[in-house]
This record gives sequence, C-alpha cells and structure tokens, in this order.
Amino acid sequence: MLGIAALWIGVLLAGGGLALDRVLDNAVTRNFDSQLQYVLSAMIASAELDEDGEIRFIRPLGDQRFLEPNSGLYWQVSATGHEPFGSRSLWDRRLQVAVAHHDESNHIYDSDEFGKDESLRVMERDVRLPGSPVTWRFQVAQDRGGLDAQIAILRKTLVRSFAILGLGLIIMSTLQATFGLWPLRKVRRQIAAVRAGRAARIDSRLPIEIAPMVQELNDLLAHNERQAEEARTHAGNLAHALKTPLTVIMNEASANSPNLCKAVIREATTMRRQVDHHLARARAVGRRAAGQSVAPLWPSLDSVERAVSRLYPHVTVDVAGDRSTRVHVERQDLDELLGNIIENAAKYGGGRVFVTVEKGPEFAELLIEDDGPGIPEAQRDAIFERGARLDTGKPGTGLGLAIVRDVAEIYGGTVKLEESEDLGGLLVRLRLPTAK
Repeated sequence: MLGIAALWIGVLLAGGGLALDRVLDNAVTRNFDSQLQYVLSAMIASAELDEDGEIRFIRPLGDQRFLEPNSGLYWQVSATGHEPFGSRSLWDRRLQVAVAHHDESNHIYDSDEFGKDESLRVMERDVRLPGSPVTWRFQVAQDRGGLDAQIAILRKTLVRSFAILGLGLIIMSTLQATFGLWPLRKVRRQIAAVRAGRAARIDSRLPIEIAPMVQELNDLLAHNERQAEEARTHAGNLAHALKTPLTVIMNEASANSPNLCKAVIREATTMRRQVDHHLARARAVGRRAAGQSVAPLWPSLDSVERAVSRLYPHVTVDVAGDRSTRVHVERQDLDELLGNIIENAAKYGGGRVFVTVEKGPEFAELLIEDDGPGIPEAQRDAIFERGARLDTGKPGTGLGLAIVRDVAEIYGGTVKLEESEDLGGLLVRLRLPTAK
C-alpha cells in the first residue's frame, strides 16, 4: 500500500509539476515579450522620414538602457539600401536582419548572434512608413538572462514545494496505513488468543469498517463450536445405542445360550441401523460445514421421479410448481430427502403421488401427497423414531423418515405429516431454506 501510494503520488506530482512549470514558463515569457512589444510599438509610433528619406524619431525612447553601451537592451531600424540605424547601447554591433516577412505582424525569436554569454530575445516587424518607397525593419532585442533567471527561480521554488508536498503526502499515507490497519493487527492478536484457548470470541468493540468481518469471524467460531458439539453428541448417541446390543450379545455368549445365533443377528441388525442413521447425520453435517451449498430442486425431483417410476411402474408421480426454486442444501442430501419421502409415498400409497413446489422468500415448501391410507394423527410423531414402521409387511429398515427429519433440521428446515385434502392420503410438508 505504501509503495503504491508513493508511486502514485510521485507520478501525479511529476505530471502536475511539469504542467505547472509550462504554465509559469509561458506566463513569464509572455510578460517579457509584452515589454518588448510595448517598446517596438513605441518605436514605430514615433518614427518618421526626414528630408533625406532616413528614419528619425520625433521623441526619444524612455528607457535609459538604450543609451548605455552593451546594456542588454537594444533597438535597430534597417532597410534595403539604407545604413542600419541602432541604439547607442549596440555600440559597434548590429542586429542581424533576416529575409523579409512579407507582412506587418510581430515576429519573435531567440538569437545567439552576440555569443553564448548573451542570448537575445528579439522581436521585429516590417513596416512601410507613409511616403517611404522601402519597407523598414524595426527590431527590439533584450538579453534573456533576466528571463532565464526568473524561470530558474520559479522552477526551483516549484520543485522544492512539490517535493515537500510529496513527502508530506507519503508521510500522511504512512500514518494513515499504520493507524488505519491497526485494528486488523488487534484482530490478528485476538485470533491467536482464540487459537491458544485464552479467549472464546473476538472483541467486537472495533471500528465499524471491520465490524462486519469480526462478526463473521465470531459467527464462524460459533458455527465450529456447534459442529464440534454435534459431533460429540453423535459420538455419544452412537456409543450409547451400540452399548445395549453389545451387552445383550456378551450376556448371551457368556451364558452359552442356544439362541446366541439369533441374538447376534437381531442385535447386529439393530447396530447396523444405528450406524446407518448416525452416518447419514454425520455426512449431512460434514457437507453443511464444508460451505453453504446450493442445489436446484427441479433436477433432483426429475431424478427421483425417474428412479421411483422404474421401481414402481404402477405409480404415477406428478410434479408442479416453481421450476426456478433453489435451496441451501447439498445436492446429495437433497436427493436423499426427496428419495425417501417420494419412495415412501409410492410404496405405501394407492398409485398416485403429487408433488407441489411453493417458493417463499425465506423457505421453499414441498408438498408430497399420496392416495394411500395415510397415518393416524396419534402415530405421526412416532413414525419419525429410528426403526419405527407401521407396515412391517413391506421391506425397509424404518430409517427413512427419521433420516429425513434429521437431515432437514441440520439444514435449518422442518418436516411435518398432515392429511392430504385432495388425494385423501398422507401429506408430507418439507420446508427447506431458499437460496437467494
């Protein structure tokens, strides 16, 4: 930041300095030239022809330097066939006369005709006086040493001023970066304290510019704590769920029970069901922790509808609603949610399944209805328990709706069982957070 600021300040000041230098140079030069133009105009206004056809001035030019030899200010009048007539300050020298200009406008240029030590600024004009058969060249020249000295003083002042200004701006940028980034250094130290276990959160009493970042960091810490707590809870629940079947197996084995084989199969089935359930929850939690996943609903519904149609050819699945709906759920978990619900509707229904998608500002609702016998209201809560099955004549583990509820809650959604008014069977109302 400091390097970029210094480079940018240097470029801007250099460009501005060059532009200002040109402006001041032109202003001083124009002022210098205006003085020469004033003298040249006074010469032409006071010039006339005498009886011999030569130039004479009806009044003297006021500047005393025209009378002092080599004073640095000169004038001269010349014409073809006439001897040049110059100021006393020229002494024995003469100004050079170039070719005719063919106009009566002022012409100005720099000349070294008196040597490098006395560079001249010359203004001249060709004028045809009344009654004169020739064109006269009026010239005024002045040593530009004074002009160059003024420009040098202005340029030195300009360079010094811009250098001080640039240094001040760089110092200001340094202070601004140092004190402006100071809160970030404080945040870095507090993050180190959190990592070392000396603090649980980052202090939010910071400037408003970085307050949103600090809030996000604190939310991330809280999210990680919830993830760790959920992981500990899952591990404890799984250990507790496996403890009873293992105890039964150990007791049967220690007693040399003749029913040991059946007990092992029965308890192993229970343990496998528990492991599958907790693995499903762990996968959902892990995928949620990996990022805020977004999945479109319609591709998952199409995929599940095709799979169910192959498994249950006699079942008709109709889908309607907003096709643009997207939810904050990982695609694999969304397929598992919809697959469990729609497959149950196809398995236990009478042959018709109707899915409606309703998109809201915060949540999207999926209404999955079937024309089966439904579930009595008193048993709707019990059906979400692990291994709960109302119809044991159909294959399955009884984990479908339990997994649906757990995965939906992990993503901040809900699932409820109601009675379908249109088809007369069960209505599953699944609410999932809408992706913006």
